[in-house]
Amino acid sequence: MQFHGQDMPVVDTHADSLGAVLRGERNLYERSEKGQLDFPRMQEGGHTLQFFSLWVEPENKPERAMSRLMQYLDAFWTQIGAHSEWIRPVLDRESLEALLRDGGIGGVPSIEGAEGVGTDPAMVRILHRLGVRLMSLTWNERNALADGAGEEPGGGGVSRAGRAIIQEMNRVNIIVDVSHIAEAGFWDVLEISSRPVIASHSNCRELQNHRRNLSDAQIRALAAQGGIQGITFVRPFLGGSEDLERVVDHILHALAVVGTDRHLGLGSDFDGVDNPVGGLEDVTQLPRLAQRMSDRGLSDDSIRRILGYNYIDFLRNTWA
Repeated sequence: MQFHGQDMPVVDTHADSLGAVLRGERNLYERSEKGQLDFPRMQEGGHTLQFFSLWVEPENKPERAMSRLMQYLDAFWTQIGAHSEWIRPVLDRESLEALLRDGGIGGVPSIEGAEGVGTDPAMVRILHRLGVRLMSLTWNERNALADGAGEEPGGGGVSRAGRAIIQEMNRVNIIVDVSHIAEAGFWDVLEISSRPVIASHSNCRELQNHRRNLSDAQIRALAAQGGIQGITFVRPFLGGSEDLERVVDHILHALAVVGTDRHLGLGSDFDGVDNPVGGLEDVTQLPRLAQRMSDRGLSDDSIRRILGYNYIDFLRNTWA
């Protein structure tokens, strides 16, 4: 993205666009008026790197979770491969630096809810070989690894099997994502993980008391461990006006809580909602977010970090 004459790479750690592919609604390599994200609109909006969620729907859990997960992975590689001349997989430091040097757009497969992994650390290794670079233990419900945020109030922590999965993720270098986990599990993950973790798409509970949002204590702890909070564009997680202005409210609150702009990014949840935020109807509208951050007093350097460079630095360190 070009903003105020500067090149500002944009990184987003959560979109559910592959679901539309599997439902037969559209292909991501074709520009569409449906949904919120596809490759042509990513290019049009100056988007750089997108984490594409592999989300196994509840009706496929637990018996068909692995087969459905493989369908998502196949969709990712098929969609990327259809136009490999202008979108590329980004799975390591070398491919990240090539993307930043040469331009274009990149994609990373990520898992939202690890039911397809089960309790076998060998599956973590296999999924890493297939390209997965980010995974949350849960979606909203309880599984064998941990309790999801949907179990609140009273959700439990990480199980013994979940601990083993986190340790294997650390070993093979799959980033642990704490979005969707119950709060007790959040604190367990920070204690277990030997590497920094992220909250790919979670907002601020102080502004909207939703079980999917993070308390100020969680936001500070995530940053202290070297992690990043991805502000998301989901209306129920925003509260207030539920629009672009409210997204900036959450950004400013998180910055005030942490006291630095080094631990904040974007996790839009594009294509994960039916009613998009006003002013951020699709990926081409992200320059509006940059402008509103600027209007409300953020420097260009801070905007650049929040839009993408915090995640770029995080990935460079993770994949060093």
